[in-house]
Amino acid sequence: MPQRTPRPTDQRVPRARALRRDATEAEKKLWQHLRQPPFKEHHFRRQATIGPYFADFASHQLRLVIEVDGGQHALSASDAARTRYLEANGYRVLRFWNNEVCENMSGVLTAIGAAVNADRPPTPDPSPPRAGGGE
Repeated sequence: MPQRTPRPTDQRVPRARALRRDATEAEKKLWQHLRQPPFKEHHFRRQATIGPYFADFASHQLRLVIEVDGGQHALSASDAARTRYLEANGYRVLRFWNNEVCENMSGVLTAIGAAVNADRPPTPDPSPPRAGGGE
């Protein structure tokens, strides 16, 4: 029986697991919503690795990253560099403050919903009824 070549170990995995385990309350709350319809179908991932970075939430299918930040991220040069990297690789980045997620979840979900649906064609109007009302 031929031996399999061992799969290379991604050195980012332990860090991603630790970030998921130590999620902030705001991240935990938002994750509960991203796991439910209508967002569930877009397969958001927590602490998704994209290049050298970890995105709080990412849908690779939509090329959408959602970051939930605390005050330590205000005017952060490293966050700006991360955003440039993600955008250069085709991702849209949405940023929310922890207090926004905790105090205005409906507004956050509305903004995410708008981003999710931004590239979708509009739903067509229903077909007009057929003449004669029958088949």
